[in-house]
Amino acid sequence: MKLSLSRKLFLAVLSTALFVALAMFVAGGWSFGRGFIGYINELTEQRMVTVLPRFSEAYRRHGSWDFLRDNRDDWVGMIHPQGGQIQDRTSWDVPVSDLTGAVFRISLLDMQQHKVMGFIEMGSDAVRMPIVVDRKTVGWLAMAPFQSVTEVGGERLLHNQLLSSLVVAALSLLLAALIAGWAARRLLAPVRQVAAATHRLAAGDYAERVSVSNDDEVGQLARDFNQLAHTLERNEQLRREFMADISHELRTPLAVLRGELEALEDGVRRFDAASLHSLQQEVGQLNQLVSDLYELSMADVGALTYRKQPLDLVELLHESLSGALERCQEQGLAFELQLPMTTMPVLADAARLRQLLGNILENSLRYTDARGRLRIRLQEQNGHIVLDWLDSAPGVAEEDLPRLFERFFRSEASRGRASGGAGLGLAICRSIAEAHGGTLDAHSSPLGGLWLQLSLPREAH
Repeated sequence: MKLSLSRKLFLAVLSTALFVALAMFVAGGWSFGRGFIGYINELTEQRMVTVLPRFSEAYRRHGSWDFLRDNRDDWVGMIHPQGGQIQDRTSWDVPVSDLTGAVFRISLLDMQQHKVMGFIEMGSDAVRMPIVVDRKTVGWLAMAPFQSVTEVGGERLLHNQLLSSLVVAALSLLLAALIAGWAARRLLAPVRQVAAATHRLAAGDYAERVSVSNDDEVGQLARDFNQLAHTLERNEQLRREFMADISHELRTPLAVLRGELEALEDGVRRFDAASLHSLQQEVGQLNQLVSDLYELSMADVGALTYRKQPLDLVELLHESLSGALERCQEQGLAFELQLPMTTMPVLADAARLRQLLGNILENSLRYTDARGRLRIRLQEQNGHIVLDWLDSAPGVAEEDLPRLFERFFRSEASRGRASGGAGLGLAICRSIAEAHGGTLDAHSSPLGGLWLQLSLPREAH
């Protein structure tokens, strides 16, 4: 039978409490028995010390132990704390009961340690105390120590002690069972909730969430689950959007190509240089899209090759933007290039950086309105070389700025804008920037358009 986590916890707590209760029960019984026997033996030794002067005085009076041989009455009177022939009341102040039978475990031995009077034979473990008269040992008081509670006569006391321990153990087990049941229900309820939500998430329900009511480890588990579910839901949404975007981007040039070819086949259009040029444009658009997708997929798995070497970013900008002024003038844009007079060394792949700069330039030329402005400036900040690329209106909504680097994302509402690309250029640019240990971020431009900021670590001289 498969046990749930709550039952395992309940059984573990209950088993631990049962083991502790049994251990306390056994240890308590053993400790009580040993302590009680030691206490009785100690009292018996105190009795012997108390009556020892009586025996010394009796021997001095009679000169031998013959008066006690087979004389039980005098013997009991001698060893009983409230009897005896010696009326020294100061020696009777030990109020010890004889219900335990301690009196009957004391014996009198002569100088040769032969028994004179007593009820028990003395063994090697007997406690012996000398009886001294005029600095001469004339005999011994010996006591056979108790070895068990039954010898003492404390069976009833031991029974009551064990019964009390058993009641305490039973109450402890009941309390442990209640605590274990509460813990199994209360503490594991969030875990069961997360487990059930995990099953639904594995089944494809990415909208599943669990409530977070605690700040402990279980609460952290719930928060991590919600974050995981959010990530999976977002990835699934991106996957669907990605497939839809690819389908759309491929369908448009393919539809144009098909229409052009059917028109040529039906004789609606003549096969001349103009029609051939139109077909080449559509094929080029398809080729660019496939190339961008391939480059992004290679960047995702870290398979893009970069041949980095020290270079001057100022010189690279001059080379890459040599034709930018003419193209901006063709579209009616004012072009400003602010470069420092000193070198700006970076460790980079020149071809990849040219690709990045070209994509950003195409983005500005494509989306900036006529009679606008394009400003490019390069400066050093905190050990990094920062390239600011600012253009004028139209701008990008503040909430769309973080999404500009997503694949196929374009901030304009219509996908049919003639100048619009596939929405992969900025994603490729960020990939190149991160491969160089830098960053590429988007902000609102003070000129009214988009502000792209590229930051690269400065190469040490």
